[in-house]
Formats: sequence, structure tokens, C-alpha cells
Amino acid sequence: MNLFDYHRPSTLSEACEALAAGGARLLAGGTDLIPQMREGRREAAHIVDLKRLAECTSIEVRADGGLTIGAAVASSIVARHPVIAEHYPALAVAALMIGSHQVQNRASLGGNICNAAPSADAVPPLIVLGAQVEIVSGEGRRVVPLETIFAGPGRTTLAAGELLATIILPAPQANTASHYIRFTPRREMDIAAAGVAARIIRDDAGVIINARIALASVAPTPIRAMAGEQVLSGQRLDDATIEAAAQAAMGEARPISDTRASAEYRRELVRVLTRRVLTHCRDALEAGR
Repeated sequence: MNLFDYHRPSTLSEACEALAAGGARLLAGGTDLIPQMREGRREAAHIVDLKRLAECTSIEVRADGGLTIGAAVASSIVARHPVIAEHYPALAVAALMIGSHQVQNRASLGGNICNAAPSADAVPPLIVLGAQVEIVSGEGRRVVPLETIFAGPGRTTLAAGELLATIILPAPQANTASHYIRFTPRREMDIAAAGVAARIIRDDAGVIINARIALASVAPTPIRAMAGEQVLSGQRLDDATIEAAAQAAMGEARPISDTRASAEYRRELVRVLTRRVLTHCRDALEAGR
């Protein structure tokens, strides 16, 4: 590991100033950055630690009923937060899939996003939940949909000097269910061969008024399965509709073959996992959860 200067700013403006230095990298949890530096896959002249920033380490209910999650909040805190567990269950489930218990106590939601791995477990749930991210730099702040910040494996659209400060979730709606399921070669502490998140909103008559499906590990970035979403729109969540949506989602996957799974197997996983996650949503809605 190369030598570096360590910065622990107490305000976002100080963090942005430190980040402007050449060769600076952000430390939110460090569970990706530190191993990568040890293995020589990343270098840093400056490490800027976000764990002291109140805005990046808190979870706050917004005036509109939504939620703001700091980018440096640990996955274990996200998973057990009562508002997230009740109203954003897909995210709570995914947060407990990020590594071991020890890793979850350190790994951050912002790090899982900005590492930009196609397999990132927290990202598909955030996409289906309609999350936005607040990006801060010395030039000011901007808020963009989460799904727009991925440029490719390990790459985001954040400009030099920008940092992701918070994740913003919209206010929960009635008659809504969400869930995330993944498949890994091993049961625990492994990277997903495929993952599927879904959120369903129905009207009082049981007709779907909004559906979102997002896929992990089957494209260069996490992606929306919009064809599957269109199949669900205006329909009831019966077995035939679920299977049709699963088939449509499978058609949108663009996987590769690697040591974890072949491309063909990953496509089939998308179909199976989509069916399971939609069935889970239906069961939750019918149970009034």
C-alpha cells in the first residue's frame, strides 16, 4: 500500500476542499477501498474520511415524509432502522446481504453505490424505490436520480471534486410492496450471480398503478427491466401476469459468462428471481404488510 495523507473533515465544504487535491479518494466505510489499495488495484495520495460528517452519517425523516440517508451510514444501521424496515423493506433486506456481519457494521450505503459494481446489492432496491442522490462539490449541490450515475463497471458519472453526500427516498405510499432477491454460488458472503428487486403499487381495487423492476449482475451497470414493468402496468398481480413479466425481464438481461455463472444461466436466473420477488410482493400486499 502506498503512503497517503489522511484527512478527517468536520464539514462538507472541508471535505470538498480536501477532495480537490490531486489523487484524493473518499473513505466512507473502506471495505472496498482498503483491500483494493492493499492489492495495488487503487492508489491514493489523500484519503478523505466522511465518518465525522453529520450529514453523511445520519438518517432523517424529511418534511414530505420521505427519508434522507447519509452516504457513510453503515449497512447494519440501514437494515435495522425502523422506518426503512417498515416502509422500504427491499433496502433493509439488501443491506443485510452486503458481506459478513463485520463488514455490514462498516460498509456504507454510499460506498456500495459509488463502487459502481454491477452486482451491488443495495442499488437495485434503491432504483425501484425511486431513490435520488445529492451530489456536493465546491461548486454547489445537485440532486439526480440514482440510476443515472452509473457509467460502467467501477465508473460513475460524478465529476472530479464531486462527492455523493446523501441518498433521498420518496415518501412511502399506501398499497406498496418491495423486495430484493439474489442468487450466489455460496449462501453467504459472495457476489451475486444475478439479483432482482421490485416495487409494486396497487390501487384499492388491486390493479397495479406503478411497477418497477431492477436487475443486478446481468449488465455492465444495474438496469431497469422496463419491458417487465410495462407488462405489469394496469394488471392484477396473478400468476400469469407474474410469469409474463418475468419472461420480459429475462429478455432485457445482457449478462456475460464468468466463473460465477454462464450468460445463459444468468438469464434464466432473472426469470426465476423476478417471478419469486413479484410473488413475494403479492403475498405481502395480500397480507396487508
